[in-house]
Amino acid sequence: MPDPAEAASLPRPAAVIFDLDGTLIDTVGTRIDAWLEVFDRFDLPARRDQVAQLIGVDGRRLAREIAAAAGRPIDDERAEEIDRACGEIFEDRNRNPRPLPGLPALEEAIKAADIEWAIATSSRREQVATSVRALGLRSEPTIVDGSQVEHAKPEPDLLLLAARQIGVEPGRCWYVGDSTWDMVSAVAAGMLAVGVTAGSAVSEEGLRSAGAQAVVPTLDALAVALGSR
Repeated sequence: MPDPAEAASLPRPAAVIFDLDGTLIDTVGTRIDAWLEVFDRFDLPARRDQVAQLIGVDGRRLAREIAAAAGRPIDDERAEEIDRACGEIFEDRNRNPRPLPGLPALEEAIKAADIEWAIATSSRREQVATSVRALGLRSEPTIVDGSQVEHAKPEPDLLLLAARQIGVEPGRCWYVGDSTWDMVSAVAAGMLAVGVTAGSAVSEEGLRSAGAQAVVPTLDALAVALGSR
């Protein structure tokens, strides 16, 4: 069971950068459904557990991984086509996304602690707006999406760009995410990796094995950790 006090023992961040899907908003199931639909459309066999383990990675890489596992390797053009089609399916399905519990308290804790924050998501720009609106934030943070870098997660480029945009050195940032790829990306960026399990498709153990230096069960627990400084 994740220990809510664990994150409070980490060095105080100057900024916190968040993943979006499965971290701030409860959309992982919708993402998985969209991928399964697109793979069926492209006649590529895929299991739900296969896709779940890849959620959070760059969509083009996810498409290539599934195709390779099916013994049908695809080129970059085909991977782009599949990823774009998946994005369209996701947008159609993502009609009423729900913020994960604890988001208002988290936003308040960040503001009270005078910490910079941003969202860094591998999703395409056109897929981000609906989910961000559903968060109901008082003010929108800096948002970096997969269209702004050549290599999204698990490469560190997305996180490093977010840090540059908010003017904070990576080593003074926490990156908070729900997937193993978030943790791998955070470690590669030189950030402290914090996992949150409430909306995750992977286990606490999976997050830790990928590099999480703390794992919290909910955004409420993260808010407490940030507010305890």
